[in-house]
Amino acid sequence: MDIILKTEHINKYFLEPTKLQALKDINMELERGEFVSIMGKSGSGKSTLLYILSTMDTNYEGDLYLDGKKMSHLSKNELARIRSEKIGFVFQFHYLLPEFSVLKNVMLPALKLGIESDSVIKKRAMETLDMLDIADQAHKKAYRISGGQKQRTSIARALINKPKIIMGDEPTGNLDSKNADKVFDIFKTLSKEKGLSLLVVTHDHDFAKRTDRIIELEDGRII
Repeated sequence: MDIILKTEHINKYFLEPTKLQALKDINMELERGEFVSIMGKSGSGKSTLLYILSTMDTNYEGDLYLDGKKMSHLSKNELARIRSEKIGFVFQFHYLLPEFSVLKNVMLPALKLGIESDSVIKKRAMETLDMLDIADQAHKKAYRISGGQKQRTSIARALINKPKIIMGDEPTGNLDSKNADKVFDIFKTLSKEKGLSLLVVTHDHDFAKRTDRIIELEDGRII
């Protein structure tokens, strides 16, 4: 069993306005190539958990392991680098830069990482857009494409640095059912054919029940 993400006894407290335990003894594993959804009512701790798993929140008790390496106690710079290399993010709101082309939006995380030449990055960005059936939109400004195309652009952007995990926070929350199905099919293909692990917070029961398994949270605990 190839574990890409693992937590051991993670507890999270919020101290303002009063002390509140948001996550209680979270123990979970995500295998390479596994497609998992996280569900739970509002306030159950889903987004809090995703922030910790994505290494963006470091203020917790317990241990987080990503790709076999312990993340707890690493510096902010080390974590930022690991995030750029190993995790791709897809949100409910796509956060594209409207005045940039679709292609440039996809290239940005790789240009920022600065490991490869612009031409290599551009080629891979075009291949990724092609895989997602939006290569014909590459040179349009991001504000000129449809909602479904914007979400596929944000998936392409999440893939550009060849991450080990895609993390999604309500990635189909703003889409109609046809586009939501398209996003689901893309995710399924990425997990089955590319061996990518996917961890997606969602309220959409239809989406969740088609994933490999569901992690359900209630009052900060996995039930």
